[in-house]
Amino acid sequence: MTSLAPETLAEQARMAYAAEDYQEAARLFAIASKAFQAAGRPLDAAEMQNNRSVALVQAGAYAEALEAVQGTPEIFAAAGDTRRQGLALGNLGSALEGLKRWQEAAEAYQQAAALLEGTGERAARAAVLQALSHVRLRVNDPVEALIAMQEAVDEQPRSLKRTLLKRLLKTPFRLVGGR
Repeated sequence: MTSLAPETLAEQARMAYAAEDYQEAARLFAIASKAFQAAGRPLDAAEMQNNRSVALVQAGAYAEALEAVQGTPEIFAAAGDTRRQGLALGNLGSALEGLKRWQEAAEAYQQAAALLEGTGERAARAAVLQALSHVRLRVNDPVEALIAMQEAVDEQPRSLKRTLLKRLLKTPFRLVGGR
């Protein structure tokens, strides 16, 4: 282990992530998590595990990402931290999606979206809902996929793109050659 402060380790991990060195970022987030845990800061340790999970998903190491994130939603729930619990569930969904565990991923994403509603994490909620929509399409549930995508669009800041997407999602689709 290193004698660096947990915050320094976390910053180094963020820099590795920003440089797209996801394996190194994951390694550093793991070390930072242990350092925060040793310092008696379990919530910060859990956050580092979540960051590690995100880096591992980016690296395509889905089983490791799942291992990293497991248990963290419960840690945040016990602390009453709804925002971080929702983010952790979104990360859990990403790892499960990477493992092609579609139904479990959909459940994690659904819980994450519900928790993130009203937390001010609109961009994160939109990303979770888009992922949920993708998973719903994978399990051949196009109606639920469309509903999730509509909610995701509603979370986007007002823009021309959002307006066009909203109109497109409200437009009934016709079969080719249909009347």
